[in-house]
Amino acid sequence: MTNPSTFSRRTLLGAAAALSTVSLPSLAQTKTVLRISTPAVPDDWHAKMWTVFKDALEKSAPGEFDVQINLNASLFKQGTEPAAMARGNLELSSISAFDIAKLVPEFSVFTAGYMVRDPEQQQKIFNGPIGAELFKTVSEKMDVTPLATVYLGTRQLNLREVKNVKTPADLKDVKLRMPGSKEWLFLGEALGATATPLAFGEVYLGLKTGTIDGQDNPLPSVRAAKFYEVTKQIVLTSHLVDGIFIAISNKSFNALNAAQKQKVTAAAQAAAAYNNENRIKEEAQLVEFFKKEGLQVSTPDLDAFRKSVQATYQNSDYAKIWPKGIVERINATR
Repeated sequence: MTNPSTFSRRTLLGAAAALSTVSLPSLAQTKTVLRISTPAVPDDWHAKMWTVFKDALEKSAPGEFDVQINLNASLFKQGTEPAAMARGNLELSSISAFDIAKLVPEFSVFTAGYMVRDPEQQQKIFNGPIGAELFKTVSEKMDVTPLATVYLGTRQLNLREVKNVKTPADLKDVKLRMPGSKEWLFLGEALGATATPLAFGEVYLGLKTGTIDGQDNPLPSVRAAKFYEVTKQIVLTSHLVDGIFIAISNKSFNALNAAQKQKVTAAAQAAAAYNNENRIKEEAQLVEFFKKEGLQVSTPDLDAFRKSVQATYQNSDYAKIWPKGIVERINATR
């Protein structure tokens, strides 16, 4: 006959074991999924930076996040990411000033040619009071929160055929590929060309077949996307010190606790710093690379370009919606 006390002990132990088995799944930590969508190609720094983001977050918050990186616009088409984040269908992406300007018109000041001098000034602008003010407006109007400013590079012209380009007039009738927003197209026209909208993923074939005569991108992007294989000239117009902004959906960001928000922000800033350092270093070396690949590299009359482009903007409707004094404040940022 079983001793009652033994039976009670066995029953209790069995119940405890069963309870612990049932409780284990509920106690297991559920990772927060962070899906990233970017049109960047794998070899580009602003694709590689997302791995830095992922690694930094895993180090600071081990096991808390499931970071999923989607390159080559494989998850969302370029330009559709901000709307996807606003709807809560995407957690993270890098968005351009041109993306932002669609919903925050005053941000279009950073789509204007020859507005920002160099990468150093760019970081000071967006890490200072100007950036804080504008990012607050972005969060309110777009339901996304910018976390870090990424130097995309200084944009140059890249032509299929060699052309003697000294002033904007020399780009007349040149079909220059630009992304499809009105701000990008305006910049292309301001440079003197015929702005032609085309998705980034179609640019290589467009250059190869002659659908377009040229494209503008920072030199590291030209190399990463191998545009030098289907073009013959780089024209160093340096018309836009370009940036993109690592941004997170407000829905996703607001679901995090304070410590997680800090860690995600720090990871984004680490990713941006990695990109910026490597991109600036690479940019300095690329003129020689393109020359070795057989491209002609030329420098136009930059004063002529600057005066013409700035006058085009100042006489446009864009200048009317820029915050009062913003150009002066940008110029004063050193």
